[in-house]
Formats: sequence, C-alpha cells, structure tokens
Amino acid sequence: MLQLAKKSLFVQVMIGLALGIAVGMFFPTEAQTLKPLGDGFIKLIKMLIAPIVFCVVVSGITGAGDLKKVGRVGFKAIVYFEIVTTFALVLGLFLAYQSGIGDGMNVDPKGLDASAMAAYTERVHGLQSTGPVAFLMNLIPSTAMDAFAKGDILQVLVFSILFGSALNMVRDSAGTVIRFIHEAGHVLFRIMGIIVRLAPIGVFGAIAFTIAKYGVGSLQQLGGLVLMFYVTCAIFVLGVLGGILKLVSGLSIFQFLRYLREELSVVLGTASSDAVLPQIMRKLEHMGIKDSTVGLVIPTGYSFNLDGFSIYLTLAAVFIAHATNTPLSMIDLLTILAVSLVTSKGAHGIPGSAIVILAATLSAIPAIPVIGLVLVLSVDWFMGIARALTNLIGNCVATVVVARWEKDINLERARNVIGGKEGFEFAGTKTAADTTPAI
Repeated sequence: MLQLAKKSLFVQVMIGLALGIAVGMFFPTEAQTLKPLGDGFIKLIKMLIAPIVFCVVVSGITGAGDLKKVGRVGFKAIVYFEIVTTFALVLGLFLAYQSGIGDGMNVDPKGLDASAMAAYTERVHGLQSTGPVAFLMNLIPSTAMDAFAKGDILQVLVFSILFGSALNMVRDSAGTVIRFIHEAGHVLFRIMGIIVRLAPIGVFGAIAFTIAKYGVGSLQQLGGLVLMFYVTCAIFVLGVLGGILKLVSGLSIFQFLRYLREELSVVLGTASSDAVLPQIMRKLEHMGIKDSTVGLVIPTGYSFNLDGFSIYLTLAAVFIAHATNTPLSMIDLLTILAVSLVTSKGAHGIPGSAIVILAATLSAIPAIPVIGLVLVLSVDWFMGIARALTNLIGNCVATVVVARWEKDINLERARNVIGGKEGFEFAGTKTAADTTPAI
C-alpha cells in the first residue's frame, strides 16, 4: 500500500482529502489557517494556463496545416456545446420541477437577510449592463499582453488562433518560431509536472479550510438540494454523456472516468476545474487525439460548455421558487430556460461566480425573488464541486466527440489507454493506471 501511495497521484490526493476532512472536523481553528495551501496550489496552476494554452493552440494550428480544418473544428465544437448545454438546462429544469425540491420550506423572502447578498450586488449590476455585443467585444483583449496578464482564456484563445493562423501562412520562413513555441510548450508541461506533485498538499489545505469554515452540518439544512444536484449531475454524466461517448466512439464512460481519476480527484478537493486544465489536455492527446483538436475544443469549452453550471442554474432557480412558495407557470419555466441559455455562456468555473450568474439570471425572471439566493449561499461550495466535475467531464467528452467527427482520434489507442493497457506519464510522474490493473 505504501509503495502504491508513492507512485499513484490519485492515492496521494485521496489521502490528502481524507486528512483535510479530519483536520477540518476536529481542529477547525487550525484548519482555517490552511487556506493558503489550496489557494497557492491553484495560483501555481493558473500561472501557467495562459502560456500553455497559447503554445498548444499555436502548435496545433501549425501542425494541422489546413486553416479550413481549424475553422471546421471550431464550428462543430460550438454546435455541440449549444446542443448539450441546452439538454443540461432542460434536465435540471425538468427534474427540479417534477421532484418539487424546496416545497414545504415556506420561506418568506422578506425575512431573509439581504446583507448576505451585498458582496454580489455590484457584480450583478455589471452583468446586467452587458449584452451580446459587449460579450463579443470582451473577447478582444486590449493588448496581447493584457490577455495573458489577466489570464482570460477566451482572449488568449482568440490571440492564439490569430497568431497560429498567421504563422501557418508564413511557415516556410518561420520554422525557428514554430520550433521555439513547440519546445516552449514542452518546458511548460515539465514545470506543470513539478507543480502537479503538490496536488495532495493543495487538496488537503482546501478541503480542511472548507470543512472548518462551513462545517459538515451546513449540508443538513439544504441537504435535499445538494443531493438532488449531485443525483442530476450523475444522471447527466453517466446517462447523457456516457450515451454520447458510447454512440459516437464506442468508449466506456466508466473507463474514461477511471483514466481521468487523478484530475477528477484534484477538482473534488479544490472545486476548480482550472487546476487541471493543462493535465487534461495532455491526457487527451495521450489517448490518441490530435493536439490541434484538443487545443481548440478544451479552452473554448471552459467558457461555452459548462454542463454542470447549466444544471445548477435551472435547478437552483426552481428550488428558490418552490422554497418561497412562488408559483411557476409554463411561461415562467420557459423564461428560466431562455435566460439561462444566455447567462450560462462565458461563466468560468471558479467557485463564487456561480452566485453572481444565478443572481443575474433571476433578475431577468420577475416571478422569482432574487433575495432567495441567500438560501443556497451556505452550500454553494459543495455544489461547486459537482459543477466543476461535470463541466470538466463534459469538455473531455466533447473533445472525443469532435475528434471522432474529424477523424482526429486513434480509437484503438484510446481503448487501450483508458483500459489501462497504455500507461500515461506526465512530466515524469506516472499515473495510477501504471500501477493498478484495468477494470
């Protein structure tokens, strides 16, 4: 067992998770001082995301050769994102309404503490003042360096596509630049391999702080909502995404999740999919998917393909309506769906932003009191774990689907890899797939 823990990042993260829960429960005062461990780990990861996305996308475009293919991949990805996230919104809306989640709470909106929403008010007004034009304009960075400085993935992606396309046009005279970016990507991934070794410590600090601050008891008050959300996400991942994956590629969702378990365990402890973006891209490439497809689909999906977030929006909106005894007509349900279709796009998967986007969504639905958001504040972190996990899995499945449509995936290699026959090594760190038998 000790030998397995030394080799397996997954086992190390699980140990960190268990220790974090124990420390948070029994030593809450000391545990709250451990927050910098989790924050520091995520900051280290985010430090490399923008340059890695740039190198991967540019290398992918120059490697693809045909710029028409790049446009085709992007178009297919966007179409897929819209269809699947719409399905997620409908699923959340349907199950929340049919289950009657929140019924019987009889909450009087006038009795809720409005001060709890003060921290989100200004950001909500900022969101309400934006529209499709403002959103599109925000895709364009003020300067190329500004995109990297802010770490805005979409802005980095736009610049990377332009840079890669231009480099592709002059590739005969820019061989040195192409090689430099390609090799720089290898160096950045090597740095990431070093940082990844700190994941157990980061997860330990993050989960210890969370348990100490909110307590396991915080789940009891709104346990039904949390449970319903997790069940809905599980249905979506295993039923919808699993069905899509099997239908399009013939791959098993269970083996696929097993292959990604190290990354999923990190997200479980940090509630942030940002923490594993570079590793996920490298693992999908290792499966036999072309880097050009991975480099376009994953970064775009992080803002446009938020399946877990979509489920959260409609589920939470209906829950608040039921809890405050707000009757919902068919028009109200369709309004929730229509507004969520817009607000769910571009909401990045960082804990905290969900409340702001949900507030903006409810502000556009007169029937539901926005102050009802106070009801979900105490359990937002716990719901954020499932949001981030579902978002990440959805983007990984999307990459496989688009790669299959483009014939950019070696299915035989993919089956061997997720089946445990082909070990994965990330910058010198082997995953548990190399040390445990296939299931």
